[in-house]
Amino acid sequence: MRKQNLNSILVVAVTIVFLSCNKEKQTQLTDPYNLDVNLNGTGNVKGSIMFRQDPDTLKIVILETKIEQLQPNHEYLLQRAVDTQIDGNCTSTAWLTLGKGLTQRSIFTDPYGKGSEVLWRDLSALASGSVFDIHFQVVDAINMSVVLTSGCYQYTVR
Repeated sequence: MRKQNLNSILVVAVTIVFLSCNKEKQTQLTDPYNLDVNLNGTGNVKGSIMFRQDPDTLKIVILETKIEQLQPNHEYLLQRAVDTQIDGNCTSTAWLTLGKGLTQRSIFTDPYGKGSEVLWRDLSALASGSVFDIHFQVVDAINMSVVLTSGCYQYTVR
């Protein structure tokens, strides 16, 4: 009876550990054309980017960006930096502010510190199959201080 209880506890513990594991990269590994990016800051400050490239010939990437727990009624910018040395270690600091095509676009927060914006970028100048490491940051549009950062992701142009 005691051995059966220990086995039951072990099964429950292994299940909890498995379910609590970070599975963020799993989506990335199965679909190199679409990324689910987590943005992290200090405390409860957070955000996300649904980075999507439809299977069309235009090579437009849509970046559905959401931020929350930031300063209310304030302006922020989404930036990205890419590395062509594919090693999963994003070291580039050549930040490019994103927007709607080549036009920079701010993300404005509401009275509760939440904001969202659908941005896009044209990748038609890049060959299909091009691969690079990419990371993101959100900066305060007034003083350019970094408020959110992402990990390093590998992206393949469709």
